Amino acid sequence: MAADAGIGMPEVAVFDAQMPNAFATGASRNNALVAVSTGLLQQMSAEEVEAVVGHEIGHVANGDMITLALIQGVVNTFVLFLARVIGFFVDKVIFRNEQGIGIGYWVATIAAEIVLGILASAIVMWFSRRREFRADAAGAVLAGRQKMIAALERLKRAQQLPNTMPDTLVAFGISPGMRSGLRAMFSSHPPLDDRIAALRTAA
Repeated sequence: MAADAGIGMPEVAVFDAQMPNAFATGASRNNALVAVSTGLLQQMSAEEVEAVVGHEIGHVANGDMITLALIQGVVNTFVLFLARVIGFFVDKVIFRNEQGIGIGYWVATIAAEIVLGILASAIVMWFSRRREFRADAAGAVLAGRQKMIAALERLKRAQQLPNTMPDTLVAFGISPGMRSGLRAMFSSHPPLDDRIAALRTAA
């Protein structure tokens, strides 16, 4: 799959964990690690595991790890810059402080950092959700669309079992339960139903 995706062979690891879990990390497309848990290997079929690995290879091939880090850094820079601009404006224009930096600057800057930080997080999470659809599509190409759908459906069934999953399941970045409204805006991964539907309509 790495060869088909046009990337260097990543390191492969299996770690001991009961929960189905998989992740990819690395500094570049040709220097990466793909890891799966023992729970994933035990609870999924070989074809579903292949799809999970294809999904993670997709993240590596798309450069998602580096891109997400860069986006986070850029939005954080804008948050700090704009918060200070707002603080300076409030201090000089609204509070009419003419002697250096006054209390208005610090109060406005802190408030602006909080508000802008929340907005920045929504932007980063939006990109994160987009990258999951792209990784699913890559997994469908590398392992097969039906295998990718089956893997997501397996995770969906696991979510529906009581007391079998913690609040956060890292495999595919899954978090159990439905998300809507503001909570959906700050979710790093789209609902499984949406991901499955996207794969089915991509045929």
